Amino acid sequence: MAEGPKFPATAPRDHIEQMRRADHIRFTALGDSATYGLGDPVDRGWRGWARLLADAMATAHHVSFCNLAIPGATMREVRNVQLPRALEHRAAIVSLVIGLNDVMRATWDPVSFRDDLLHCAGQLTDSGAVIMTARFHDHGRVFGLPRWLSRLMAARIEDLNRIYDEVHERYGMLRIDLGDDPATYDRDFWFVDRLHPSEYGHRRLAARVATLLNDEGLDFEPPSTTCTAVRPSGLRDAHVVVSQAAPWVARRLWDLTPSAVRLVASNTRPSLV
Repeated sequence: MAEGPKFPATAPRDHIEQMRRADHIRFTALGDSATYGLGDPVDRGWRGWARLLADAMATAHHVSFCNLAIPGATMREVRNVQLPRALEHRAAIVSLVIGLNDVMRATWDPVSFRDDLLHCAGQLTDSGAVIMTARFHDHGRVFGLPRWLSRLMAARIEDLNRIYDEVHERYGMLRIDLGDDPATYDRDFWFVDRLHPSEYGHRRLAARVATLLNDEGLDFEPPSTTCTAVRPSGLRDAHVVVSQAAPWVARRLWDLTPSAVRLVASNTRPSLV
């Protein structure tokens, strides 16, 4: 994966100071199924990296956690549905990780995505929130996609990361780079569907974000990366793949094939211009 431009991973200083001084920290999570917690099953549903992070913060601070992430969400849904609720929560810390459901569709529109992300980042910054986000990794490498389709995915992820780079430079956000972490490409990082982080993947994400907050002066012990759940059986693995992952991948392949064919035929790549 090509290395993107480096910007100072720092939020506005007044927002950081407000976060440090707060005796009651409001944390809101925006995004899709990865932030919702899929891949990290618990007795009553799904947990995920955002909940693990909130629980870790709560060992040293009073925390109000609101997870607004929805499986299947796109950037437009974050702007129209999740953002208003996040602003109502008046969060000091907001995570904003979104984009996979956009780039995996035939309707991918980088210009509209950029406009929506800039709007969300501007609104959250104006509210005084410290924003946490990510640069994305090579999803085609994780999925094991054929080369002709991986090429399209890589081009779209490159556009997606370039948009996040611009927003990061303009507003300042704390962020992790998934492509820079070798663990991202380890099998253990992923749930059986390879679409969502496993318990270990969620724990590693939570620990990395916790380190960012620690570096900004928010004192608490990062969550452990040691897994506590029993790994699913082979039979359960097969059930998940057949009932959940395979239909989703089939729909996305159907969506992406025409664009991939045009890309190969033209020997060009999509552009933000």
